[in-house]
Amino acid sequence: MEKHINELLDMDVIRKIGHNEIVDLTTPVLITWHDGKSRFCGDFRALNNYTKADRYLIPTIPHALDKLEKAQYITKMDCMKGFHQNGA
Repeated sequence: MEKHINELLDMDVIRKIGHNEIVDLTTPVLITWHDGKSRFCGDFRALNNYTKADRYLIPTIPHALDKLEKAQYITKMDCMKGFHQNGA
């Protein structure tokens, strides 16, 4: 679990909290598969109470493809850790 926590700290996804800070959003869980690989998980539904919703429409597929056709640059993203690779 320490390895996963250090990776998230290095990516600035999580931060250490002070001893007087109270954070009760989730209990981390380490899932280990039969091949020995592991994944760090948490149930963050309580965080929804503090999150502001975005108010915009999701583009349609034809609209997205039309914009892609005119693109000068196309990139790809690692889907395994892609959530943490995009800045907010």
